[in-house]
Order: sequence, then C-alpha cells, then structure tokens
Amino acid sequence: MGVPKRKTSKARRDKRRAHDSVSPPSLSRCPQCNEMRLPHRVCPSCGYYRNRVVLEYEED
Repeated sequence: MGVPKRKTSKARRDKRRAHDSVSPPSLSRCPQCNEMRLPHRVCPSCGYYRNRVVLEYEED
C-alpha cells in the first residue's frame, strides 16, 4: 500500500493550494438600466438581453 515516506510540510502543501482560491464573479453594466449584472445573462432588474426584452416583469 502506498504510504508517504516523509510528512508533507505546511509550506509545500500551501504552495500546491495557491491556485485553488475562488475569485469574485465578474460584473458588467446593463446598457438599458445601468444595473450591475453577470455578463452574457439576462438583466434581473429590467429583463433585457442584447437590446431585446426577454423577460416581462409585472409592475404592482
């Protein structure tokens, strides 16, 4: 059975994990309402995508 011959040091372990961090999502401005939204997705506030209405929101 494969068993490590030496203990992996904390420095070596952390160097290996250096690229595993989570980056924040990139946001872009909606050209219609100027709200921040995820790129390549329908704007959740106005319902536009690529200068067209995709989602209709009912106003109360």
